[in-house]
Amino acid sequence: MTYDTQTNREWWAQRWVDVLESFGWVRRLARARNYAREGNVLKIEFQGAKVQALVQGTAPEPYKVSLSLDPFDDEQWQYVMESLSERAIFSAKLLAGEMPQNIEEVFTANGLSLFPLTKFDIHSKCSCPDPANPCKHIGAVYYLLGDRFSEDPFVLFQLRGRTKEQIINALRQMRSTQAATTVEIPEPSQSTTAIDLQKFWQYDQQLEPSLVVITPPPSSETVLDVLGPIPIKAEGAGNQAGAIAQLNEYLQGIYSQVSQQAVMTAMTAGTSNPET
Repeated sequence: MTYDTQTNREWWAQRWVDVLESFGWVRRLARARNYAREGNVLKIEFQGAKVQALVQGTAPEPYKVSLSLDPFDDEQWQYVMESLSERAIFSAKLLAGEMPQNIEEVFTANGLSLFPLTKFDIHSKCSCPDPANPCKHIGAVYYLLGDRFSEDPFVLFQLRGRTKEQIINALRQMRSTQAATTVEIPEPSQSTTAIDLQKFWQYDQQLEPSLVVITPPPSSETVLDVLGPIPIKAEGAGNQAGAIAQLNEYLQGIYSQVSQQAVMTAMTAGTSNPET
C-alpha cells in the first residue's frame, strides 16, 4: 500500500490529514509520509471500530499497529441519525456514497465531533521499540487511512462505531417512517369558479405576523452541490477543467446573490407595511 500524494483528494480525507498535522508532530509525520509513500504499510484491516495494520520497519518482522477513536454510544448515534434524516440533502448524499460538505454541523449540534479534536482523541499503539507516539509506523497508517477515506467515506463513521450498512439502513428506515407519517392532503373540492391566472399569486388578506418567519437558508449548499460536476466538453484536459471551474464559480455566485436578494426582498416587503 502506498500513500497518494495528490492535493485534490476528497475534502473529508484532506480534513483528516489536516487535523493530524495540526497536532504538531512535524518531524515524525514527515518520516511517516515517506514510509507511507514507499509502501511500508503492508496491511490495514478493521476489527469493529479498531484499525489493525502491519508496517514494515527496519526489523525483519513487520510491526503491529492498532488505532482507534472513541466510538459514540447508541444514544449519541440515535441523535445523529435523527438529525441526518431531517436534512434531505444529507440523506441523499450519504445514500449515494458521498460525504455532505457541512456534515460536521450535525455532530457539533449534538455535542460531538466526527474528527479528532486533540491528539488524546486518537488511541494508538505500535509493537516497535520507539517510545514516541505516534512513531513513524503509526503515522504511516494515519496517512493511508486518509486515502481509505477518499475511497469510502463511511470508514470514518466506522471509527466512531457505525458501519456503512448500519448508517444506510437507519437512514432508509427513518426516511420511510417520516414519509409514512406525512399528513395526507385531501383532494380539493371541485369548483366551478374560473381561475384568474393574472391574480393567481396575489393575496390581499392580512397575514398573521407570528406565522411569518424570514431566515437565511440553513445550509450553504445549492442545487449545484446536489447535481455534482457539470459535464462540459472542451479541447484539452486543462481547458475542460478550467471551463468547469469558471462556470461553477460563476453559477455559485449567482445562487448566492439570488439567495441573499430573496431574503432582503422578503424582509423589505414584510417591513414596508406596518400592518403585515
